[in-house]
Amino acid sequence: MPRHREFACAVVIDTEDQLLLQKRDDIPTILLPGRISLFGGHREDGETFAECIARELTEEFTYPITHERIEHLGSHHGLDIDLGEGTAACEFYLVRGVPVEDIVVTEGAVVIVQQDAWGLLGDRLAPIARKALQLFESRRTSP
Repeated sequence: MPRHREFACAVVIDTEDQLLLQKRDDIPTILLPGRISLFGGHREDGETFAECIARELTEEFTYPITHERIEHLGSHHGLDIDLGEGTAACEFYLVRGVPVEDIVVTEGAVVIVQQDAWGLLGDRLAPIARKALQLFESRRTSP
């Protein structure tokens, strides 16, 4: 039976206006091992998506991310494009001004990319991350 996932992820911008992406651990038992994605994770019971992303980023960076720093970017509700089956409810957020020198990544590794160069990651980029970055790009370049 196809499953349903609910999660939040964030486009994170450092203090130098670069993207901070996550290279997922290369463990065969996790979703998209070794791929590049966004920081974030699954929503816990009773938690809003905004609470989820604040908690996940704080856990994954060991750096406090407050609700005031989180801006809603968009949504994906429908086919789970990372799995190619089942459904997903995902909220995308934007967090700016994260000092890369002050974070300690607890899952995977940080990948730093110039804002206009994320498309060069090609197939290494997870599908849900590509969708979020396309939303970010359209917002960034619209008048």
